[in-house]
Amino acid sequence: EVQLQASGGGLVEAGGSLTLSCAASGFTFDDHAIAWFRRAPGKGREGVACITETDGSIFYGDSVKGRFTISRDDAKNAWYLQMNNLKPEDTAVYYCAGGRTTFSGTYPCLSSRVYEYDYWGQGTQVTVSS
Repeated sequence: EVQLQASGGGLVEAGGSLTLSCAASGFTFDDHAIAWFRRAPGKGREGVACITETDGSIFYGDSVKGRFTISRDDAKNAWYLQMNNLKPEDTAVYYCAGGRTTFSGTYPCLSSRVYEYDYWGQGTQVTVSS
């Protein structure tokens, strides 16, 4: 059974930093892309960052480029999201997820046209005050 456990959310002032963690069990990086998504109040799901299973390529959503960094620790079966220079518009519930694609090769792993994310963590709240 696959289980993903997200943690690390909290309340931070604008300009501050947080690091989210996702601990995985029953899950391998060899055949799953790993990602962070978020959902802000009243908005749809937004892809934040991901790492492909093929060659470890990293992709970021436009709104977080240059501020957020995704990484993974194969030995711990975990991945992380380092968030710097946080803004009030980053306020959301953040979810870690694992997904697959039927395409061969390396594709943007935040694309819902290419990847289907079928494993999800429970979400962790990030609130950025102005």
